[in-house]
Amino acid sequence: MTATGGGSQSEEQPHTCHDSTCEHVEPVPSRPRRRRPYQRGQRPHVRNARLNDDELAAITAGAQAAGLTVAGFIAHAAHTAARDIHKTAAEIASEREVVAELFAARRHLGYIGNNINQIARILNSGGDTPQTDAALAAVHRVARRLEAATQQLIDR
Repeated sequence: MTATGGGSQSEEQPHTCHDSTCEHVEPVPSRPRRRRPYQRGQRPHVRNARLNDDELAAITAGAQAAGLTVAGFIAHAAHTAARDIHKTAAEIASEREVVAELFAARRHLGYIGNNINQIARILNSGGDTPQTDAALAAVHRVARRLEAATQQLIDR
């Protein structure tokens, strides 16, 4: 074979088979992965957080909207919350208060439901129940508490 403007050519013809399992093709040894060198400004500390599917989806969407990686977004959000610890603590405390209020209202509804069942049993057996008005008033109070707690959650 003669050389043409592109430099010298080998006398051997290249193999036309493109199958890497051929006997005449030597396997390419794998190289160990190189670690990226430490860059100044890189975050050296690692912390893990467990997330459910909804939390991960919300955080991933927030990171994409902010143009950050998920890890960078979590670090930025945590740092922002930590800078104003009093506000963050107040938000967490008020959220706990709302949840506690919802649980208390649920418990009271259970008590009221029990009272209403007793009233119904007495009325069905022909008796008189003077506490019916008090039970209905309790239902109205709990309903207002639930509405207020639910509105607090919606306003967030």
